[in-house]
Amino acid sequence: MKIYPLLLVLMLGVLPGMTANAGDRGTPDEAKAMAIKAADYLRQTGPEAAFAAFNAKDGPWHDRDLYVFVTDVANKVHAHGGNVGLVGRDMTTLRDVDGEPIFVRIGAVKDAGWVEYKWQDPVTKAIEPKTTYVVREGEYTVGVGAYK
Repeated sequence: MKIYPLLLVLMLGVLPGMTANAGDRGTPDEAKAMAIKAADYLRQTGPEAAFAAFNAKDGPWHDRDLYVFVTDVANKVHAHGGNVGLVGRDMTTLRDVDGEPIFVRIGAVKDAGWVEYKWQDPVTKAIEPKTTYVVREGEYTVGVGAYK
């Protein structure tokens, strides 16, 4: 199996900030609600203010293991509440353990919808199914993911 360096960077950057108790997790329904609310916030406040708010470690855009991320049509990260070190990176080549191009699939969402993939669960450390609700807002995709 080929190791993808960006995948490793992403996993290592997100793991330290995650909760240790499986009962402290967000649900897919909560992820969807947060993504819709974040897309509305982006539309109302504009990219500069919204991205800064989404990247902040405290506030309404973090809830347990839920956080907002934003990419553009070229799969470049503009905000990532789980790992601000990813801001500015092109995520086109990032794939899950099954070789699925996660951000290409996220970027393909036309209006709103779910994208499923496998990711390392920060609680169990096992590769688990994850579902991300994505909302298209102009040239951006706003997403929030939850483990199933």
